[in-house]
Amino acid sequence: MVKYIFEVLIKEGFSAEEYADAWVRASQLIQRAPGAMGTELLQKIGDKNTLIAIATWHSKIERDAMHSRHSTEIDKIIRSVAPFVGIRLLGEFEEFRKVDSSYIDGNR
Repeated sequence: MVKYIFEVLIKEGFSAEEYADAWVRASQLIQRAPGAMGTELLQKIGDKNTLIAIATWHSKIERDAMHSRHSTEIDKIIRSVAPFVGIRLLGEFEEFRKVDSSYIDGNR
């Protein structure tokens, strides 16, 4: 599993809600691609104009394949908000360790 993590900074005169609307529309199309496993948008506490977008993919190969051939509809949505946000890829991450509520005393 691979996660792509982006920082999204909303510029003055635009809102996180407006960006989120476009993000949902683009994400719904992207999630149709083979290997897409979901995405989430987080808002920084105390700073409504700073967001983190996390896209989860089965593999880097599948994500790269989608990125190289995604639809013009996705491009159109992304271009519609591009002037109003700054987006920076923080990185591509593979799952390394995970602890959840089923993890008790180191045993699963």
